[in-house]
Amino acid sequence: MKLSEINIYPVKSLRGIALQEGLVEDRGLRHDRRWMLVDERRRFITQREVARMATVKIEVNENELKASCNGSGLSIPLRPKNGETANVQIWQSNVKAEVYSSEINGWFSEALGVNCRLVLMPETTKRRVSPFHAVRKFRDKVSFADGYPFLLIGEGSLEDLNKRIRECLEMELAGKVPAFQPLPEVPAFQPFPMNRFRPNFVVGGSEPFAEDKWKRIRIGSTEFHVVKPCARCVITTVDQTSGEKTGKEPLKTLSAYRSRNGKVMFGQNLIAEKAGGTVRVGDAIEILETR
Repeated sequence: MKLSEINIYPVKSLRGIALQEGLVEDRGLRHDRRWMLVDERRRFITQREVARMATVKIEVNENELKASCNGSGLSIPLRPKNGETANVQIWQSNVKAEVYSSEINGWFSEALGVNCRLVLMPETTKRRVSPFHAVRKFRDKVSFADGYPFLLIGEGSLEDLNKRIRECLEMELAGKVPAFQPLPEVPAFQPFPMNRFRPNFVVGGSEPFAEDKWKRIRIGSTEFHVVKPCARCVITTVDQTSGEKTGKEPLKTLSAYRSRNGKVMFGQNLIAEKAGGTVRVGDAIEILETR
């Protein structure tokens, strides 16, 4: 098995960036979800509420972020310069963040059609991973990601899902045609891409849902703990290029065979054993311990 993709999402819920290599830090890959947009109540905003967030592109270099959308661009310093801070909410967490200037906030508000502010999680902010699934309780940290530093999905799992979606479409079509009529041509099915699920790591060469059985793995020279399945939401129904919701799939089919306690599971959340390593596309993936 090999690592086939590495992705980061510098500003939570905006378009992701594919990397050839990434530096492992304790709260996730470097630059992954260190920034976030919040509403007027200082509560986080995602594609769940504003699907068009997927259309905003982000680039990261040593000195700045660059945002672009619909022909308009913006340069953003890696840290705000105005000294303003605020407590912001992400799920059940309330954490201290640094707030960007009104010019930067105005650009995002116009691009997305909602009043919002861009914030940064500074190194001094310690957002804790849930103690129920932490490797080191009350010490493991996470960025503005939903709950865990890393998300992994196997290519085989997505292939299995797309196969099932196509079969469901064929069955629905057959059920609408009277028995005495020949079946029409099955409409072309475009498989759902991996970016619908916004993983950090994609595994090539594994069996469908093999990752469900892993407990500890090594990617390159870095060890990771596989701590919890990832519960999926309506963001999976948003086209990550157009920023439009495309219907009930893939969530509809996933819910038919991947539901657990009322939640739909796809992918696995990881915590690194230690920070400082570098992962690269093509790295071997070794299973150290299974469930």
